[in-house]
Amino acid sequence: MYEVTVHADVLALLPDPATARICLDVAEDAARAVCGTMAAAHVGADPARMIAAPEEIDLQMLRDLDEGSPAQRLERVTSAFEDWKQAKSDRERLLLDDCRGDLNRCVTSKCHEAALVVAPCHGNMDARDAFHDLLFNEQKLVLAPPPGPYRGNLLGHVVIGWKPHDHAQRAVVAARRWLAAADRVTVLCVNDKPDGSYQFTARELIDQLGLKSDVVAIDSGSRSVAEAILDFARSANATCLLIGAFKHGYFLELLLGRITRHLLSHAALPLMMKH
Repeated sequence: MYEVTVHADVLALLPDPATARICLDVAEDAARAVCGTMAAAHVGADPARMIAAPEEIDLQMLRDLDEGSPAQRLERVTSAFEDWKQAKSDRERLLLDDCRGDLNRCVTSKCHEAALVVAPCHGNMDARDAFHDLLFNEQKLVLAPPPGPYRGNLLGHVVIGWKPHDHAQRAVVAARRWLAAADRVTVLCVNDKPDGSYQFTARELIDQLGLKSDVVAIDSGSRSVAEAILDFARSANATCLLIGAFKHGYFLELLLGRITRHLLSHAALPLMMKH
């Protein structure tokens, strides 16, 4: 099941020691669900190995006051990785890869071949920057662990937040292997059009991919769309959410990306997404 970084189906990307263990747990479940391989890698910005503007290097050096040096951050990630690895004997073959320097290049080199990258959306500066790169630059299928405890059973019930846009379709297509392995899949259409186009396009795509899914339409009422999605996920005992993340480019999303940002901030379950 475990593989070197460049060949793995699922990569646990570990930029932040605080979230390393939960990323490893989620990645292991994601790989096992599709009988795939898993790898783990630490990435981190290191001003001593960067070619960048002086201001950027100065900013990275200021981080040392709060987060420790690049070597210290790696040491803490390695410690968390080794503790996790020793908990089960079948993890002994898994090794921790490492890339420090220019963070964008590190993310590209470690994640290029992975079909799914498990990475935190919050945390230290490396975590936030790596998550941005994965979505907007690498356009990977990303699985963000929940902020609280992970209860397992990743694919027990996957709820897809659906709207007939390209980014939502790309997310479903990219996640096909995991949707096929799920015990249950529900496509959720919030505030469908009078002609039922959300439900029609959802069923059409699911059929094209050879998947099985329920398609449910709800009205958000006085709630936001994101709140309606989370309320449904709780009531349906969802174990994972899948969405098309950020319809627009990065700078427009700073103003308009309310749904994705709300889900990232408030979802209590793993959130799978693709831009």
